[in-house]
Amino acid sequence: MIIKKAEFVISNTDPEKCPVTSNPEFAFVGRSNVGKSSLINMLTGYGDLAKVSTAPGKTRLINHFNINDEWFLVDLPGYGYAKVGRSSREQWLVFIRRYLAIRENLYCVFALIDSRHRPQANDVEFMNFLGINGIPFAMVFTKADKLSRRQLERNITEYKNEMLKTWEELPPLFITSSGNKTGRDELLGFIENIVNSAE
Repeated sequence: MIIKKAEFVISNTDPEKCPVTSNPEFAFVGRSNVGKSSLINMLTGYGDLAKVSTAPGKTRLINHFNINDEWFLVDLPGYGYAKVGRSSREQWLVFIRRYLAIRENLYCVFALIDSRHRPQANDVEFMNFLGINGIPFAMVFTKADKLSRRQLERNITEYKNEMLKTWEELPPLFITSSGNKTGRDELLGFIENIVNSAE
């Protein structure tokens, strides 16, 4: 897939105010500081499309981006640690989950996981939430260039084993790095196939 157009459309905290469209949506979400904004910028080729910050919890809204007038990339607030109060984090979680539950043209959620860490409880909990609610998703491991191949394989294997405790079959899985563009073609190819099928 060639990205010819990537433009910001709207930010809000109310899923009811998301764009009225039949175009497929693909949402990106993960723990705070998982490298979500960098991944979005790497995928689209637009270096400043999503705001990158060293401070966890920078994204606080549902952000819609129009891609090629064919599909929407949705940047969701991270869960887990952020430099905000507990009530604010809980409020974010409420509207994230509401968006995921009611958005009919949401074709896939990319659940971002920091590959440097062994299985984290909130990552597994979030993916279980998606599964219980029948929301299609894929596992996307980020920052793959930050550790050795052996460490990467070990951590991914541990995630797989943790998931298989409650899942009969694993969702699609991607390994990415914003630094060297690992996984870019695979992710965009996955999206392209879904968009073409939707048409």
